[in-house]
Amino acid sequence: MSLYAFLGTLEIGFIYGLVAMGVYLTFRILDFPDLTVDGSFTLGAAATATSIVAGIDPYIATVIGTLAAACAGLVTAWLNLRFNILHLLASILTMTALYTINLRVMGKPNIALITEPTMLTPLEGLGIPNMYLKVIFVAVFAIVAGLVLAWFLNTQYGLAMRAVGSNKRMAQANGIVVNEKVYVGLALSNGLVGLGGALFAQTNGFADSTMGIGTIVVGLAAVIIGETLFATRSILVIVLSCIVGSILYRIAVSMALNADFLGFQASDLNLITAVLVALALVFPKLRSEWKAKKAKGNRA
Repeated sequence: MSLYAFLGTLEIGFIYGLVAMGVYLTFRILDFPDLTVDGSFTLGAAATATSIVAGIDPYIATVIGTLAAACAGLVTAWLNLRFNILHLLASILTMTALYTINLRVMGKPNIALITEPTMLTPLEGLGIPNMYLKVIFVAVFAIVAGLVLAWFLNTQYGLAMRAVGSNKRMAQANGIVVNEKVYVGLALSNGLVGLGGALFAQTNGFADSTMGIGTIVVGLAAVIIGETLFATRSILVIVLSCIVGSILYRIAVSMALNADFLGFQASDLNLITAVLVALALVFPKLRSEWKAKKAKGNRA
């Protein structure tokens, strides 16, 4: 793998680290399987790109994209809580609707940002080569977002949200407003995903209506890989492990695609993704079984 390819992998890994943190928030903290992220990632990119092309400041445009994606999460929560629609079905409905909404937001299937100012534009005068600048830029965003998320989950409000995910009935019995925590949790989750989409559009120079396909799988894979590598109860370590898992996932995909003896092509990306996710899901079980057999052998 060349240096340029490695830096590109790191860049994408940090961006999808934001997605992984969003997925962690819904799947692990709230116990709410949310597939909205496939649409909210694109919505964050689409709203940001459209705003930039319209002449809005890139920083404000990024906030717009993030808030738009957060609203998508609120819609999913509303469908689930207000009408008792199964969480998976509610998120699928929102995700499906977002495909059309994203096209409406952009007005066409894709928008180019190559000639438009982005958040990176003011930093280009620092003299740092562009390929390094992009990695540093997205790394700072991902790490700061991870630190803020970990801090939030350790606050009283965050602990209440974690309690809702662990046991809704017990949380409600202790005076916690369950529905409010779900609304806030899904908004935060999809907001993080939308921020990832906004950064992706600006660092890669485009927003496309199909760019979010498979986002949930990538985010889930990153979460599982991170949890497998860092078996800890520390929220800070777990949140940051999402970023590490995302980077390792992107490196594994890149190596698989560039390994000539495997014969993979770019069109095989979905197959590689499925295999990596399956391995990430199977490995913890195999490891626990191996530890159980080893402990049994030691007792014998």
